[in-house]
Amino acid sequence: MARSLNEWLWQHEFWLPPGITWEDMEESEDVHYPQPRDLLLSIPFALILVVIRCAFERAIALPLSSKLGVRDKQRPKAQPNPMLETFYSTCCKNPEEGELISLAKQCDLPVRKVERWFRCRRNTDRPSLSKKFCEACWRFTFYFISFFTGLAVLYDKPWLWDHRECWTGYPQQPLLPSLFWYYLLELSFYWSLVFTLPFDVKRKDFKEQIVHHAATIFLISFSYCANYIRIGTLVMVIHDASDCFLEPTKIFNYMKWKKTCDSLFMVFSAVFLISRLVVFPYTVLYNTYYYSMEIFQPFFGYYFMNALLITLQLLHVFWSCLIIHMVYKFILQGTMEKDMRSDTEESDKDEEREKISEKEKNGITYFSNVTSNNYIRRNESEALNNRTHLTNGHVKDR
Repeated sequence: MARSLNEWLWQHEFWLPPGITWEDMEESEDVHYPQPRDLLLSIPFALILVVIRCAFERAIALPLSSKLGVRDKQRPKAQPNPMLETFYSTCCKNPEEGELISLAKQCDLPVRKVERWFRCRRNTDRPSLSKKFCEACWRFTFYFISFFTGLAVLYDKPWLWDHRECWTGYPQQPLLPSLFWYYLLELSFYWSLVFTLPFDVKRKDFKEQIVHHAATIFLISFSYCANYIRIGTLVMVIHDASDCFLEPTKIFNYMKWKKTCDSLFMVFSAVFLISRLVVFPYTVLYNTYYYSMEIFQPFFGYYFMNALLITLQLLHVFWSCLIIHMVYKFILQGTMEKDMRSDTEESDKDEEREKISEKEKNGITYFSNVTSNNYIRRNESEALNNRTHLTNGHVKDR
């Protein structure tokens, strides 16, 4: 069964253009082609990257955060309550009004107190500022290294300047060692992101991130097996270009350096929108859809590759809409809005609103007490003024 499935999966009609078989892709002493088994190396390399990341965050990023003044917000912890904890862990983290009333009756607590317990409990699970800082430092370090590694690998390659060169001699294009290690670096990093996904900071686009990681891994793996190496390197360099500005924008935001953060955000927005909505469609999508047809007829790999690239482009459009909205808010307000992808401050805002309302109530109470006391004192003074003091110590009303 496994053998027949393996034979069906690796049919040359799926991976290679018409007229080309796996026999035509056999290696020699001087010529090496991509081999699917090479991709297995990405798994142990991904685990190595996870270890390196843990060491980097503990030894470098975390001490750096304290030196730069990144302080975690002190959030009150929820009081131990087994019944509420069980509901929180098994059923829902944000119960509706009816569920809050039911839980309040079971625990013999006011509904407001139960609602506050869930808010405090959710805050406990939210990532701290230092955790987000460390994650942003790690990603910036990798994207910076990866981007300039890609430029160093591709600056003398003809397909970086002439996109038709991506298909010259395809699929019999020898695999250079530099391209192999560049591919392995990128694929291992995205596998490491998948491994750490349950522990990383979760944002509102968590599902889109999963789709993005899956599409990227499939795209890198398939492009390697089908020898789409040249077009794959262009995709990776284009993506890393904007990410080099995104992570330092987050870092300065966590440091409360608003002006630097706002400036980097505008630079990131310009690079992202140009690279993902202009450069990527022309350099990659138009290249794979149109220029490749000058060399070979469509086959399964052609359609599958374009489907993955279009999936990435749809994600680009989704994130571009968020960025454009943030730029619009920035132009109107003069300062960058908080990351729309993050929901880490949602409950904190509710708590702040509650504190403000309580302060307003206390202020009204204080004001009413002050006015009533002044009124009493004024009446008392008026009553005393209406009396005349006699020399013998007695008073006589006027």
